[in-house]
Amino acid sequence: MKAFKRLFKYIWPQWPRIIVVVLSAVVVAALLSLSFMTIIPLLKVMMGSEGLHGWVDRKTCEYHYGLEFYVPKTTDFSTAGNHALAYRLLATGVEKNSLAEAAGLKPGDSVAGIDTLEASDYPQGIPFAKLLEELASAGQTELGVLVERPDADGTPQTRTLTLSTSHDEPSVKALELSRVGRLRRELRISLIDRARWAVSFLPREMTKENKIRAVLFIVLVIGIVTVIRCLARFYQSYLAQKIMQVGINHLREDIFSHLMDMPMGSFANARPSDGVSRIVHDTAVMGQAIKVLLGKALREPLNALFMITCAMLLNWQLTLVFLCSAPLVVASLAAFGKKMKRATKRSLVARSQMLAKLQGTMAGLKIVKVYNQQLHEQAKFKEINKRLLRQLLKISKVDAATNPVLEVFGMAAAAAALVVGAHWVTQGRIDSPEFLTLLILLGVSADAVRKISDIWNRIQGANAAAERAFAVLDQPVESDKRGVIELHPLQNEIAFENVTFTYPGSKSPVLRGINLTVRAGHNVALVGPNGSGKTTLANLIPRFYDPDTGRILIDGNDIRDATLVSLRRQIAMVTQDVVTFNDTIAANISYGKPGATREECVAAARRAFAHEFITPLADGYDTIIGEQGAGLSGGQLQRIVIARAILNDPSILIFDEATSQVDADSEAKIHKAIAEVMDGRTTFIIAHRFSTVITADVIIVIDKGQIIAQGQHNDLIEKCQLYQSLYENQLVGA
Repeated sequence: MKAFKRLFKYIWPQWPRIIVVVLSAVVVAALLSLSFMTIIPLLKVMMGSEGLHGWVDRKTCEYHYGLEFYVPKTTDFSTAGNHALAYRLLATGVEKNSLAEAAGLKPGDSVAGIDTLEASDYPQGIPFAKLLEELASAGQTELGVLVERPDADGTPQTRTLTLSTSHDEPSVKALELSRVGRLRRELRISLIDRARWAVSFLPREMTKENKIRAVLFIVLVIGIVTVIRCLARFYQSYLAQKIMQVGINHLREDIFSHLMDMPMGSFANARPSDGVSRIVHDTAVMGQAIKVLLGKALREPLNALFMITCAMLLNWQLTLVFLCSAPLVVASLAAFGKKMKRATKRSLVARSQMLAKLQGTMAGLKIVKVYNQQLHEQAKFKEINKRLLRQLLKISKVDAATNPVLEVFGMAAAAAALVVGAHWVTQGRIDSPEFLTLLILLGVSADAVRKISDIWNRIQGANAAAERAFAVLDQPVESDKRGVIELHPLQNEIAFENVTFTYPGSKSPVLRGINLTVRAGHNVALVGPNGSGKTTLANLIPRFYDPDTGRILIDGNDIRDATLVSLRRQIAMVTQDVVTFNDTIAANISYGKPGATREECVAAARRAFAHEFITPLADGYDTIIGEQGAGLSGGQLQRIVIARAILNDPSILIFDEATSQVDADSEAKIHKAIAEVMDGRTTFIIAHRFSTVITADVIIVIDKGQIIAQGQHNDLIEKCQLYQSLYENQLVGA
């Protein structure tokens, strides 16, 4: 996960938004759990004889004192001998380390009176509802409680016990509770006190009209909670997407900037489409993972946490029974995550290969058709597509298996809790509305866990994408060493001293012991067989590569001791592979000098003999050059590139097969343009055509990476057998 963690460098600067997202998710989870908790009072009002106020009073006694009371049913009052239940509170349970236990109360005790109530006001006895209300609403620090407890013979014995309330802080602090137990007590008391405040707006009488008012009140509360929850969810979802989009946008910019600064050697064996795939597709995969992480991955665990917390408040034993499947769930998610990461990484590689194949085939579609290689290309594409399909099916299999496996674990845990809970309901240890609410809370928490089952898989997939994306940022970049100088425009000479160079990944050197001195303002032609090292020699001048041994000097300064900007500022290149950009003609001409005026662009185009075909165009210099120069001929594009070099006003010019792919008319105009731009500049010309070479001041003959001869045409034609062979077989033939 190290690669994925690095992505947070782009997310954390937006920490104010992250805080809002987290708080919104907490609000959503808290209000959702509150919505489900309203099931209990709703059922109490609609179905129970106890009523909403009675239930709140009973829960207040349970949470404050640790006392659980029996709720008399209508049938209890119709049974002979049970008439006393109408005027007694029968304790069914006393919590350990509670105020009730400290007072001496025990299960089976009956509370018949409280010292704050005058028995004379109730001739038949104090009703159990009034006793419960008095206990729940006590404002003093202690109460005198009249308790009936049967002796060994079953005869009720009356005694008065002193029951401390929650207002008696010393007694509360004296309770031997663990830190978790005390926190649980305080949380339950806080919740039930707020519930008492809410129901205080409703009348206590259990009439039909009051029941309807209570239901409407609960529905109104649910409606308000739902509106607030939906607003919070909107802010969470929107800000999560905004954080993701902004972060991924900055990451893409960093990767692109890093690619621009990487040395050319880094691309020697790399597919251009692979870099495109990492910037476009891999970052998109990472972005989706961040969106899920700040959305569902944050919201659903909080939902599950709040649901389980509420369930724990209702009955922690049944909740623990349900949570017994948690270790199996975690282990399953880890296993599925590993499979997902492996399959995703392979699918990303396959996508990159497919992109490369598509780009290459579409660019060379004419060649494919003219050589009737459609079936061959289809077969190769089908093979790549099958590799991608295999990985995508593995991802689909993991996705498809995750939910059912977790659902089985959840169902097993829920079944266990249901069996135990049903048994407890029959024993009166938990009442039906609370048990039903508990099951709903546990079911919703299980559903929340199910919803996040694919999150770990997505994060593992994003981690695989992050490894590929950040692998680009981990590549070294071109940089100036300490103490570099600003290189001034060439004045005297360029010198190659014992230069040897080997391409990255190659075993044998391309250049061996090159020693060459070129005077400023001279035109130098580099000739030799294909693969002899001509282009490589020229590429060492702008430091696309650095030599293995030896050095290159400009006016006595090692170019490695100069800043790259000052070195390349005085160099312009025109290659056989015409490089134009999907922009206007004017923008392409001024590419090396962004601040150039339109007049300067026109002047450069005139000198390059490009103005003559630009002006007839409908939009003139504002004409958009399409991708790969669509819309203009090769000769026209080459003259635009030469105009770019002229406008840059370089000290050093490099022409690499600049006329190899143009017609005779274009070649003649390009020669005129080259002659125009070469005047007064140091020029390196790499060409096979005799017409380009013969006028050079110096001709350098290179073979197998070594200079075997140099001089002018007339001398070399007599003294150099290789030059003579090139002249006869290539130059004159061309």
